[in-house]
Amino acid sequence: DRTLAEIRIKLKERSSSRDVCYQATLNDENKLNRLVERQEKLGSQLWDDYEISYEDAVALNYPAVTAENRDEVYAIQSSSRAKLRALGNYNPSAIEEYAEVKMQYDSLNAQYVDLTSSYDELVGIISRLEEEMRTSFVSAFEAINKNFGITFKELFGGGSAELNLVDPEDVLTSGIEIKAAPPGKIIKNMSLLSGGEQSFVAIALLFAILKVNPTPFCILDEIEAALDEVNVFRFGEYVKKLASDTQFILITHRRGTMEVGNRLYGVTMPQRGISQAIELNVDEIEGKQKELLG
Repeated sequence: DRTLAEIRIKLKERSSSRDVCYQATLNDENKLNRLVERQEKLGSQLWDDYEISYEDAVALNYPAVTAENRDEVYAIQSSSRAKLRALGNYNPSAIEEYAEVKMQYDSLNAQYVDLTSSYDELVGIISRLEEEMRTSFVSAFEAINKNFGITFKELFGGGSAELNLVDPEDVLTSGIEIKAAPPGKIIKNMSLLSGGEQSFVAIALLFAILKVNPTPFCILDEIEAALDEVNVFRFGEYVKKLASDTQFILITHRRGTMEVGNRLYGVTMPQRGISQAIELNVDEIEGKQKELLG
């Protein structure tokens, strides 16, 4: 009985100790669960705030926080948080976006440099062309002006004529003023000339241009229609003079002009509604006349 009583006492003690251990184990498990939950929460917060995992943070090898340096670490942490707040919102994918934008920028910048280079080259070419055009124009203008004065005197039998640039500083866009005064007249405006005289001035200018730059052939369509008979004769003689360098095709109804031609073409109507082209070789007829007269 005494042994049984001792055993029962020991059993009661073991049972009480077991209950204590069980309660302690239960408390430890609860504490562990809370610590695990806290750890997960802190890990999530670490990722949300800094986009870094716990393992990555450990791999950075920062000094461990101890009771001695806790205040110092807390001060550094507060200062760092203040700096982050001062930076404001940030874009986690900024590096990738920067690389993409940088590539686009480099491409566009290369195109810009190429276009700028091409533009500068074109501007240089245009400047050189304008300078060459300006030089050529001034040279041709002076030659035409000189020939215009000579041609005018030959056609009108005297007088004076010249060409003037309205804006000598900008010859490529400048207007051209024609001054012409027939013999015995003082003319300050071309509108004061008669229609025939104005036509004759235009003819003189045309012939002056042909002297500077002769063409293989030239077609003139009744440009002497407004001239009187005397000036038609002068016109015809001048055409004959220029015919050594240029072949002239004259469309005319004036007899004086026809007389200087060496081949005539006309249209007649032998029957009503029927047109017939005729040709007359003046040189051939003149040769036959000489043979008959001889």
